[in-house]
Amino acid sequence: MFNLFDPNSDFQIISGSNLPHWFQPQATYFITFRTADSLPSSVARRWYAERSTWLARHDIDTSTPDWKDKLARLPEKVRKQFHETFSQKYMEYLDKGLGACVLRIPELSNIVTDTLLYFNGNRYHMGDFVVMPNHVHLLVCLLGDTDILKQCRSWKTFSAGRINKVLGKTGRFWQEESFDHLVRSPEQFWAIQQYIRNNPRHLQSSDYFLHQI
Repeated sequence: MFNLFDPNSDFQIISGSNLPHWFQPQATYFITFRTADSLPSSVARRWYAERSTWLARHDIDTSTPDWKDKLARLPEKVRKQFHETFSQKYMEYLDKGLGACVLRIPELSNIVTDTLLYFNGNRYHMGDFVVMPNHVHLLVCLLGDTDILKQCRSWKTFSAGRINKVLGKTGRFWQEESFDHLVRSPEQFWAIQQYIRNNPRHLQSSDYFLHQI
C-alpha cells in the first residue's frame, strides 16, 4: 500500500521558493506543513542561511534543483551530521509551540483531520498523521497521477478557508511552502511513523489529534 521511492524510475525535482520538491507518481511522502505564525521570519531566514552556508562548505549550492541528490551522495557520517543539525533543528523550532497554536482547539484540528481523510482511498492512501498546535506531520502514498504539490495546496486551501471562517479572520493561515520528503526505505518509513506517533508526547491529549493506521 505504501510504495517507496524508486531511484530507477522516473522522478522530477521542482524548485520551490526555499525548498526543492521531488515528485514520483504513486510514491510515499513524509509531509510537514505549518501555520503561518509558527516560525518567525527572522528565525526562518537564519535557519536557511545557516543551512546554505553548511552545504556550501561541502560544494553544494541550494539554488540548484539537484542539491538534495548531491547531499544524498555525501558520506553517511556527513549526512547524519546535516540532518542532526538542520532537519532536527527545524522540527524542534515547530515543537517550541510558537505562534497562536490555534490547532489545539478540537474544532479546528477536526477540520484539518476531515480534510486530510476526505480523499483517502481515492487520490491517496493516508498513513499516520498528527495535527499539532501549530503544524501537521503526515505519511501519505499517492494514487494514480496525484501531484503532491497540488494535493498539499488543496489540503491547505480548503482547511484554511474553513478555519478562518470559524476564527472570523481572513488572510494566510498556513505557511505557503510545505516540507516534503520521499520515503526511501522500510526502515525510514518505520522511523518516520514512530516520530509522528511520539511527536505530541509533551502535550496534553486534548491539545492534538493523532491518526494511526
